[in-house]
Amino acid sequence: MSNDQPTPGQPPDDDPFRKQPPPDGPPPAGGTPPGGGGPPRYGEPYGGANPPPPGDPYGGSNPPPPGDPYGGSNPPPPGDPYGGSGPPPSGDPYGGNDPLRGMPPLASVGKRILARIVDWIIVAIPLALISIPFNVYHRWSNSSDNWDDAVNGVNGGGQWVFRIITIVAFVGYDTLMTQWGGQTLGKRLFKIRVAMLNDGRVPDSRSSLLRALVLWVPALVCCACLWPLLILILILLDRPYRQGLHDKAAKTVVVSAAQ
Repeated sequence: MSNDQPTPGQPPDDDPFRKQPPPDGPPPAGGTPPGGGGPPRYGEPYGGANPPPPGDPYGGSNPPPPGDPYGGSNPPPPGDPYGGSGPPPSGDPYGGNDPLRGMPPLASVGKRILARIVDWIIVAIPLALISIPFNVYHRWSNSSDNWDDAVNGVNGGGQWVFRIITIVAFVGYDTLMTQWGGQTLGKRLFKIRVAMLNDGRVPDSRSSLLRALVLWVPALVCCACLWPLLILILILLDRPYRQGLHDKAAKTVVVSAAQ
């Protein structure tokens, strides 16, 4: 047994706490992670020069994943008719803080009233000619003070026939003209049109029919004065889209069509 003792202050060669040189030469310039396990894995937050995995939102120059609404120059997804940086938030059909952003100016209430009067005259004149065989106006002028009594005085089932003709005429006119271009003749005269609230397109046949039914049927069946007045009051009070009951039912809005 040797009595040589190691030099004080220096650990022996097999001291487990002494840093050993790497077996294959000096360590690489970037260093090695503890444990010598090779390069850091993707996703390791302290991985040196390794890039983050694809799709990492904090990955420097990597582009954002497809569909990212904040993706800079990426085009807006399909269905956003007014462009911008992405789809509008839920419940706001035109995006942003301004609910009217991206849509044409709303039509004035005065133009809407005048357009409706023109449309009423356009339909009422042919109905006046059609009513001659039913003798409606003669009975109204000679034996009654109101329209309902005059119609109810027609012999047999003629009252219901003429009432149905009247409803079909007004509803059909409004439906067909709205779904073809968003404009009745009155609206075309005053350069306003009906548009879907969510994307500005011309209403389809279903929306046009629903809008016309809510607008005309109550007025023609039972509430000739009250119903138009109620719709007008709601248009005046409604914010921000000036929608009447018929607009709310069909999810439409009346906007300017001036070029």
